[in-house]
Amino acid sequence: MTGEAPVTVISVRGVAQRMVEPDSVVLSCFISSSRQEKPEALEAVSDVLEHLRAALGELGGVPLTARNGLSELTWSAHSIRTHVERDLEAKTGRTEPTGRVVASVDLHLAVRDFGLLQRIGSLLAEHPELQIAHVAWLVDRDNAAWPAVRAEAIRAAVRQARHYAEALGGSLSQVEQIADVGLLGASQEFQPVRAAAAKHVMAGGDSGDVPSLDPVPQTLTATVDARFVALAMSIDES
Repeated sequence: MTGEAPVTVISVRGVAQRMVEPDSVVLSCFISSSRQEKPEALEAVSDVLEHLRAALGELGGVPLTARNGLSELTWSAHSIRTHVERDLEAKTGRTEPTGRVVASVDLHLAVRDFGLLQRIGSLLAEHPELQIAHVAWLVDRDNAAWPAVRAEAIRAAVRQARHYAEALGGSLSQVEQIADVGLLGASQEFQPVRAAAAKHVMAGGDSGDVPSLDPVPQTLTATVDARFVALAMSIDES
């Protein structure tokens, strides 16, 4: 082994980000109505839901199933529930039953055709019983930008490893391993790849205003762990 150049292993993490347009948006809503009797409250909520179903169908919307998740417009409704309405009592300072019953149902819309957003916003604003809880802009796992941002993460790891090697008077010789975060050892600090989902909480149609549904650019983040072999390393001070 005499005469062989000294080697060492350099382990680094490469991170890259890229802004892209979203592929879809999910509107999480709920329909709520207060009435004197439970059947009346349930009927009021059902009427609004049926009207929305019909209107969404006219826009090409379909009920969400396991097979049509990539359709231009899908919707799902679930979690129908009722509860006793309560309000703050001025005399006691406590929330007391009002004698009315509230019925509500969750409604989720997934939109991939952003050309429909203005019409969907106008439709939702027609119903004061409907509230938009939040809006999430999403990027698909197979978005065409993913390979590029992952490749940039690897290049970032190479640059960082080269800086370390040069600081010690050496140079990189070869790549030993490239892996998603955690595969080269226990790590919970980063997720391998992720896309930020922008969420906005907003009120629904109490005022009749059309909610703002302008697409929000998303940040794709790719993170990799890498190990490199470097030659002619030295810890002598220069």
